[in-house]
Amino acid sequence: MLLASVAAISCKQKTGTAAKAVQPVTGAKKALCCESNIPKRFASLNTNQVTVPDAKSAASHKGMIWIKPGTFMMGADNSQASPDEYPKHKVTVDGFWMDATEVTNDEFAQFVKATGYITTAERKPDWNQLKKQLPPGTEKPDDSVLVAASLVFDPPKHPVDLNDYTQWWTWKKGADWKHPHGLGSNINGKGNYPVVHVSWYDAVAYCKWAGKRLPTEAEWEWAARGGLQNKIYPWGNEPVDAGKPKANTWQGHFPDNNTMRDKFYGLAPVASFPANGYGLYDMAGNVWEWCADYYNSDYYKTIASASGVKDPKGPATSYDPEDPYAKKRSIRGGSFLCNDSYCSGYRVARRMKTTEDSGMEHLGFRCVED
Repeated sequence: MLLASVAAISCKQKTGTAAKAVQPVTGAKKALCCESNIPKRFASLNTNQVTVPDAKSAASHKGMIWIKPGTFMMGADNSQASPDEYPKHKVTVDGFWMDATEVTNDEFAQFVKATGYITTAERKPDWNQLKKQLPPGTEKPDDSVLVAASLVFDPPKHPVDLNDYTQWWTWKKGADWKHPHGLGSNINGKGNYPVVHVSWYDAVAYCKWAGKRLPTEAEWEWAARGGLQNKIYPWGNEPVDAGKPKANTWQGHFPDNNTMRDKFYGLAPVASFPANGYGLYDMAGNVWEWCADYYNSDYYKTIASASGVKDPKGPATSYDPEDPYAKKRSIRGGSFLCNDSYCSGYRVARRMKTTEDSGMEHLGFRCVED
């Protein structure tokens, strides 16, 4: 939704016309996506630690964790659940390998160096493609708006209406994976931070180069649960702000005051917080992560059955009733901007969505392999 929305926002600023076509989200549960003793608790999960298929496989999957096959109840876990997380339904997945961390700047740089790849955010938007995400008749924005850019978090200095994400997101020229805050910024010394400002197309291109793929939503949620059954978070049911910091999230009043109890205002280096029961880092917070699936708000209703479903791959087409003209993919895991007052994106069942061409300061990915 982001690139289309930005076009509308920009038009509002420039012409006051196209902004009427794309409505801001209404209500905290429809928000755009902000976006104790952990070692002891995870020590109790020893029975869930996974034995890899064999030593040769482990050696050939450096940096990845073998996720055993299994069956779980996918979907809504608590009172914060959104309608698209219902009904909770039985899912079985085959085993797969998953990156232990989100793909980093260093890893993405290797891909770019080897292929010469240019990300979506580094290219000028194509209006003929962009307008397909908008209602018919939406006016073309000024050419000054159609420049290589991406969405950057720009916090206000005072409380704002949480229904209006334009209060903290800025469409910034020159923002991309190498310049996460726009022109003049860089990723020097941040090779072990998650790569951001990557579109779904960029993530798929990297996966193909690496001989991997993006996870399905079912695979992602099974892995995020880390062997726990019917828990709210990767670490269990303890609220995110109780006890020791468990993930890179927003503490304090969103979006104007982050107390930084977890020591990070924005992105954190990967693996800065304890892994879940499978040994996967940052399955909650830090950056949202692309999944392979199209997003459809009613998908769970179409596949739920008493007998369960095996390895669901997502709906055949995308549909978001809040933004019906846009083609979207699912994203999972929450980000450094998530907190309970806004989107609670770090819940393992939390679903979010955005258009395939979207790039944001808090959106990255990790890969899986069969």
